[in-house]
Amino acid sequence: MVGMGKDLADQFPAARSIYDQADRALGYSISQLCFEGPEADLTRTKFAQPAIFVTSLAALAALKEKIADLKPHFAAGLSLGEFSALVAAGSITFEDGLRLVKERAEAMEAAAQKHPGAMASVMGLEESVCAEIAQAAGCELANLNSPDQFVLSGSVETIDQACVLAEQRGAKRAMKLKVGGAFHSKLMQDAKERLEKALLQTNITAPVCTFIPNATAKAVSAPDEIRSLLAKQLTSPVRWIETMQRAKESQLTQYLEMGPGKVLKGLARKCQPDLQVEPCGTAKDIEKCVELLQKVGNPG
Repeated sequence: MVGMGKDLADQFPAARSIYDQADRALGYSISQLCFEGPEADLTRTKFAQPAIFVTSLAALAALKEKIADLKPHFAAGLSLGEFSALVAAGSITFEDGLRLVKERAEAMEAAAQKHPGAMASVMGLEESVCAEIAQAAGCELANLNSPDQFVLSGSVETIDQACVLAEQRGAKRAMKLKVGGAFHSKLMQDAKERLEKALLQTNITAPVCTFIPNATAKAVSAPDEIRSLLAKQLTSPVRWIETMQRAKESQLTQYLEMGPGKVLKGLARKCQPDLQVEPCGTAKDIEKCVELLQKVGNPG
């Protein structure tokens, strides 16, 4: 989304610093791309992932500018968001996280060009039915987002077939997504292997809080296991329904969604209605979150 993070950089020096660091590290102006586009570049996998990652950490920096002693109690992120979550949890530095995200994005775009694919969102069918459809069509379950929303991933042909089968099985909607490839499927194997090599060169420490990875939806703290699961995620389903169950079990009820958009707020409402998720991706959001934190204390 062109314009992401601009108000953060304009109003919070800490956020501006994050963009400046990223511009130097990446060798191109991710800040200009976020603030001004063009949209055609910003939506490319190669650039979209660093843009979202940097904007998410810029939002966190802005919030910490207001509340210096902010500390997380629980961290999780959907797909790319795992890297932001691990930075927030003190497991990976911003610099290392950015380097990994750059490598991940470039590897995923390269894999998608080598093995063209697609993804489709299916609404209104149970997981077991979607799994049957995936098996019949020859694609894979990629995202278990909510009890009534699942994403399938595979070759263009298998996804087209899956959409037809889903509609025949009574799906409310079966819609191909505007994404750059068949993410979270076996077609990303080359990208997984490339990311594994980058992860071997990365210092990872135990998170300072509970961290839930996508691939297993079970808390993990051992650095080597985190390293393995970050790579595995590229060819494994994102288990977000179970992740929200872990959030519920933590007995924390209030969460912050760091970064652009409000997708996770919507998914949390569908998965665990009792969870209160506050978007924190704009300057206006930051002010609202500061008020919330001052009222209830650090929610996690």
